[in-house]
Amino acid sequence: MTQTQPMVTLIGFGEAGFTFARAGQWGARAIGWDLDPAKHQAMRELQIGEAADCGAALAGSPLVLSLVTADQALPAAAAYAPHLAPGAIWCDMNSVAPETKRAAAAHVEAHGGRYVDVAVMAPVDPAALGVPLLLSGKAAGEAGERLNALGFAKTRMVGEEIGRASAIKMIRSVMVKGLEALSSECAAAAEAAGVFDEVMASLDASEKAWPWAERVAYNRERMATHGLRRAAEMEESARTLEGLGVEPVMTRGTVLLQRRAATRQSERD
Repeated sequence: MTQTQPMVTLIGFGEAGFTFARAGQWGARAIGWDLDPAKHQAMRELQIGEAADCGAALAGSPLVLSLVTADQALPAAAAYAPHLAPGAIWCDMNSVAPETKRAAAAHVEAHGGRYVDVAVMAPVDPAALGVPLLLSGKAAGEAGERLNALGFAKTRMVGEEIGRASAIKMIRSVMVKGLEALSSECAAAAEAAGVFDEVMASLDASEKAWPWAERVAYNRERMATHGLRRAAEMEESARTLEGLGVEPVMTRGTVLLQRRAATRQSERD
């Protein structure tokens, strides 16, 4: 690599790209490309190289970080793959489904690039280069070394299969984002009923510190054994929320899954 060639190309220069480049003080070691002209001012602030077009951004670059919005992850791979240098590593760091990453990989590999599925496992702000990254793909090992050289401190390879890293993230998000939505629904109802403090105190008192695998096994057994009764109770909870003017979106789903678990158990019995 010559002195004029960038160490890394950033496709998309939103919060993630800006945060990483600033924390690593990449400066001239990096070159950026974003369809939004307003993002180029941010590149200038950090003295990141500005490409005139995507072709110039990717020419000769050995490492590419795709940091676009989720709906643009696949279109970006399809549009920019023809401009990749032979053997360049395309690190897809976008939060999308495994199927989407495999489709993007097909475009990158068809044009001689090497695709690595990267799952960003925590908010980039404030973690910055300390954010945990899971990598999967045949070039994951080399990609990890290059990312470490850029300053990323928590990279971990999870396999050679494209989509494995994103599967971990997406499935984990079912719990993390689901708990956020469920807690918001619960809190809204508690506030509307004027019992917020009492409900929160009751939840604190019933919280158990145990591993998630044990928690899941316990919850599944309870659902299979008592799902019909719990579904009936949750239907009343849904009515309670509706009476308070809170739409029971998550609660309705709980009714469905509790009843389904009990029905399946009875069919097995």
